[in-house]
Amino acid sequence: MPDTPPVAITAIEVAPRARPSGYPADLVAKIGGREKRVLGDIFGLRNFGVNLTRLPPGAASALRHAHEKQDEFVYILEGTCTLVTDAGETPLHAGMCAGFRAGTGDAHHLVNRGEADCLYLEMGDRTPFERVTYPDDDLDIRPGPDGKSVYFRKDGTPVF
Repeated sequence: MPDTPPVAITAIEVAPRARPSGYPADLVAKIGGREKRVLGDIFGLRNFGVNLTRLPPGAASALRHAHEKQDEFVYILEGTCTLVTDAGETPLHAGMCAGFRAGTGDAHHLVNRGEADCLYLEMGDRTPFERVTYPDDDLDIRPGPDGKSVYFRKDGTPVF
């Protein structure tokens, strides 16, 4: 990041994140061709992150997950997708939004089952010492001693 962040940018012109995910290699394919443009870091934001995310048909926002401490929010800009939670499925279209309060245990993700890309903004806080659970996959994220995420299998075996 430059010493002086920009005042404003054109979000779609930001290069997509080079690495598609921090997930273990055997699980990355489950998100398909998801493309994130990390916007909050450009401005030096420390308390919350903002991403512009594109889901092509067949892609998912993430593995279905629940945060222990971090809230999340999504706002659909273009296209349609399906929000999958413990309660079921909810179709989302441009102009709709959804929020995910931390600590509920209600796992969620977005899936694009349509024929066109879905573009949305996602925002979340950066609370350290976060735990994330993945009910459908052999993955669990726990905080390391420095507060950064450490990936584990459900049996406690470290991934990396």
